[in-house]
Amino acid sequence: MNHKLSIDEYDALEQVSKLARGVRPSACVARNTKRLCGIKLLAQRKDGGLELTETGRQTLFIKQCIDGLRAIAADPAAPLTGPVATFLGKKGHILINPESGRPEISERGRECLADIQATSGTL
Repeated sequence: MNHKLSIDEYDALEQVSKLARGVRPSACVARNTKRLCGIKLLAQRKDGGLELTETGRQTLFIKQCIDGLRAIAADPAAPLTGPVATFLGKKGHILINPESGRPEISERGRECLADIQATSGTL
């Protein structure tokens, strides 16, 4: 992820990931298509539709993991999707509290969030 993306561009990626075939994309997607295709996060299909590239899927997943880690840091009761919870657990960023059964951020997760904040400021 060498490109800094705006909130609007991340939103466009999210919308494309949920976009059904043949459905016209929103104005947000249309506004960001040229740049996202240029940095190879989106690709145009032969039928004119849009799809996420593998790099686009990875970028979106990383964003979801960071958002999930921030959510758990703020509120341990925050819900996480299955793949995000699995990934964060495998990497040691979250731990399951044996008493409550809820995920909580680990020391490694706190260090990761601090590093993200220090290097990028946003994401």
